[in-house]
Amino acid sequence: MKPMPMPATPHPRWTGTIARVFAFTFFATLLSFAVALLLSILGTVAYSLVQHAPPNLIFAYKHIALPIAIAAGTVVLLASLAIEIRNYRRCQILAAIERTALNH
Repeated sequence: MKPMPMPATPHPRWTGTIARVFAFTFFATLLSFAVALLLSILGTVAYSLVQHAPPNLIFAYKHIALPIAIAAGTVVLLASLAIEIRNYRRCQILAAIERTALNH
């Protein structure tokens, strides 16, 4: 009886890694911008109610939500790049080990 052949591990590709990094960074930045904008609008409205002044929502957008989204996007980009590079190198090593094991 022959042993069952193990399924071949697909060779990792840089294009998929880069696409995953930028897609995750885009969605995480978008989500952080939405949450920061919601919280800054609520804070601005609460502040305007206490001060009996009209709310300045442009301030909430330009000076609070946008810088938070840029900072969060930068952190997510760097973290996801580090994680994906580590995973790419690990897959490369595992593929080399598998090729070596199949040749012997």
